[in-house]
Amino acid sequence: MRHLVAVLAALVLSVSAAPASAAPSAPARVEPDFTGTVSMRGCSGAVVRPPAHQPSDPALVMTNGHCVRFLEAEEVVVDQPADREFTLLDSTGEDSLGDLRAATLVYATMSRTDVALYRLTATYGDIEAMGGRALELSAEHPAAGIAVGVVSGYWRHVYSCDVDGYAYRLREGRYTWHDSMRYTADCRTRGGTSGSPVVDVATGKVVAVNNTGNEDGERCTDNNPCEVDAAGEVTVRQGIGYAQQTFQIVPCLTGGGRVDLAAPGCGLPRPAA
Repeated sequence: MRHLVAVLAALVLSVSAAPASAAPSAPARVEPDFTGTVSMRGCSGAVVRPPAHQPSDPALVMTNGHCVRFLEAEEVVVDQPADREFTLLDSTGEDSLGDLRAATLVYATMSRTDVALYRLTATYGDIEAMGGRALELSAEHPAAGIAVGVVSGYWRHVYSCDVDGYAYRLREGRYTWHDSMRYTADCRTRGGTSGSPVVDVATGKVVAVNNTGNEDGERCTDNNPCEVDAAGEVTVRQGIGYAQQTFQIVPCLTGGGRVDLAAPGCGLPRPAA
């Protein structure tokens, strides 16, 4: 009996001394800040990079095509000289890390998507030397229901939003965009947020570029986009904001600050022959 008591006591001590099982950890969450974002006249933007890049590569700034100008419905601009300035923000958005200058408008369109890419005179290494960091473009199609941050360098404000789903076609005036990201109703983006990077809070990667919203409840007019499904049915969602996905850009970025529209998997529209 005494031996049994001693054995039981030893068992109790060994169990109590054993390390407790670790509770399942919550998924990591990245709180988007202004790292990599730029302030520009009338719009927002960000320094972006593909997953594979070199510090010596000229850096790219991404914004909307309509932040260049209102392009024709099927127009695609490739490798045009540019002279545009951007202010690189610090992580708080309160201070500037310095000015950046674009030498080339590498790509811009409002056909099927609404995006522009400027090639800077600065490299990615230069950006880091200034205390900044480029945002990585995700190569994956984002899921519905994810939490995102819409980071506006123009307003110096981060909009915390959720993705409600995707519109088969989004029509606004003479423009039609494909597979557009739709925010939930509490995501109240506004003019000046055009070109803001849309950052997945689960990964910290850019999954879209913010571009429009239905302001007045009108049907398919300027500043009042409507959704069109595969059967041609039209839905108007007043107050809802939208963004254009960016995963299809990643295969086009083949290094050296270039956009190769013939690269395998590149999903950007090409200029008309």
